[in-house]
Amino acid sequence: MKFFQKKIQLKPYSRGFHLITNSILEAIPEIRDIKIGQMQVFIKHTSASLTINENADYTVRTDFESHFNKMIPEHAPYYEHTYEGSDDMPAHIKASVLGASVQIPITNGKLNLGIWQGIYLCEHRNSGGSRHVVITAYGI
Repeated sequence: MKFFQKKIQLKPYSRGFHLITNSILEAIPEIRDIKIGQMQVFIKHTSASLTINENADYTVRTDFESHFNKMIPEHAPYYEHTYEGSDDMPAHIKASVLGASVQIPITNGKLNLGIWQGIYLCEHRNSGGSRHVVITAYGI
């Protein structure tokens, strides 16, 4: 069994949903050595998240942002955690709804994603800054 792990720092992204599949693949070319395995991508933050979804039509990503902003609004009168800005508490909730990691099968040295699937960085803060991600790949 082979194990590879990399910690990378993503560039700062604006608030929204961003495809980062290529950044992940560029960071861990060692997956080419895995015939059958798994890759986990984990984000080390509480106000950003990861998910897998549509990689072709950008309007899916803008619709995600619009829907999450309606579903989890800023300035809710019941929020107590408000001292870090109006976008902070909603960002924590959005990150918990989507999650901090994704897991993807590796087959013959490539991610075994569907043809229209990509890895999203979900930036929930107005100015979240650069984000740190740990990529772990393992297999035979």
